[in-house]
Amino acid sequence: MSNTDFPVPAETAKAPKGSVARFIQIAKSQVGYIEGPKDNETKYGAYTKANFQPWCGSFVNWCANEAGVKIPNTVYTPGGASAFKKAGSWIDGDLADPEPGDIAYFDFPSDGVDRISHVGIVIEDNEDGTVWCIEGNTSSNKKGSQRNGGETCKQLRAYKKNKAGVMVSIVGFGRPKFGGAPAATSAAAKPAAAKTAKCPTCGK
Repeated sequence: MSNTDFPVPAETAKAPKGSVARFIQIAKSQVGYIEGPKDNETKYGAYTKANFQPWCGSFVNWCANEAGVKIPNTVYTPGGASAFKKAGSWIDGDLADPEPGDIAYFDFPSDGVDRISHVGIVIEDNEDGTVWCIEGNTSSNKKGSQRNGGETCKQLRAYKKNKAGVMVSIVGFGRPKFGGAPAATSAAAKPAAAKTAKCPTCGK
């Protein structure tokens, strides 16, 4: 697939620059994008100058740039999580009340990488311990790699134990500072949580 595919829709310009609505619209517009022709080759990696490397973080940074939203560099996912913590804009998963536009950081159990190794964009909180996310470099196949699957997908993920039985994989959330109008699906803005203790996964 050409790296020029999946342009940002023209109607996205109607959402205020820097708004959570614009951020989410851009992320949704990329669902279905597939890396290639080479392994880990994407327009997102070209933007962050990290092409041919795992690109979930590059996807999030690309979406933020297109939306006019300032977030830390999260190409290296533990580094992005650490930056949100230092800014006082981090919420641990077991304490979280996620909002659309939050940046979700993952550590998938039993995947051989015992640390934060994936990142995505929250588009909806189901208020049951699960959220819908848009993620780059994941797989639409549950048996495929969830952190290096080569696709941009909408995924149901969990940050707490839940009745739906979705595996808990979200360690915590970074909360960007948005301007403009809130997303239609979000409640009134909630204050970012204060800095918490060190993350048991990444030690930061």
